[in-house]
Amino acid sequence: MAVDLGDLTALLAVARAGGFRDAARATGGSASSLSEAVRRLETRLGVRLLHRTTRSVAPTEAGARLLDRLGPALVEVEAALDVVNGFRDRPAGTLRLNVPVSAVRLVLPRIVPAFLAAYPDIRLDIVAEDSFVDMLAAGCDAGIRYDERLEQDMIAIPIGPRVQRFATAASPAYLERRGRPDHPRELLDHACLRGRFSSGAMPAWEFERDGEVVKVDPTGPLIVSLGAAVDLAVDAAVAGTGVIYLFEDWLRQMLDSGALEPVLQAWWPSFTGPFLYYPSRRYLPAPLRAFVDFIGTMRVE
Repeated sequence: MAVDLGDLTALLAVARAGGFRDAARATGGSASSLSEAVRRLETRLGVRLLHRTTRSVAPTEAGARLLDRLGPALVEVEAALDVVNGFRDRPAGTLRLNVPVSAVRLVLPRIVPAFLAAYPDIRLDIVAEDSFVDMLAAGCDAGIRYDERLEQDMIAIPIGPRVQRFATAASPAYLERRGRPDHPRELLDHACLRGRFSSGAMPAWEFERDGEVVKVDPTGPLIVSLGAAVDLAVDAAVAGTGVIYLFEDWLRQMLDSGALEPVLQAWWPSFTGPFLYYPSRRYLPAPLRAFVDFIGTMRVE
């Protein structure tokens, strides 16, 4: 039974996005054309593939079984078509990366402009989120994560600084008013600006000195979503609202300018920098291979 490859691709995009509008934004197409493609495919196959409501789209049992086989098959088709990239003067195509917001802020600015200048026929599609997702199921070619969050059966290569630290800081005015803590447990008596993951988890603040690890769970007047709303917490810290705990590099400009003052600096914990990770395949799409080779030439600190 002959079906259009584009219609199959449309079905996969809609199922991954959970709706026609979100799929249209992800693919750069239109919701109406995607809807028509899925309707055409259902007519051709003689079976409904998606349950549609005004709020959501979900696969039927037949659709789910088709999608289970379709995803890997289309990846192989894309890889086969991408072989011709090897005969071009310059690699071309789209590279879709799933990355945490911290990497967008602290890692990619030093890489992306130079990479796009070197490969003008490649388009980068960056999906920034801090929830732990299945990178392949999300339709991405590769991702950036820290080692404790790497997916299994993936190749991981260093990207960005190899050692980072979490820093604690507050404005000089706040510290003059509330005092400067000498031990992490004293933060329990301070106004602390907290962050929460999209899952609802609020990570404890961890400190380390001379092999001693201390975790505290302070309270305070402000809780923000980690990633999307962190800059609000930074602004509040600068304004004297409370103590913030964040990547040192994120706070570096404020620390250097004196807008924020280091707190408990001897206790700041260090951790391994991020990794680019991607599926363990013998053949990589040309845009991803170009990106892997490019970051391999960059100096990591």
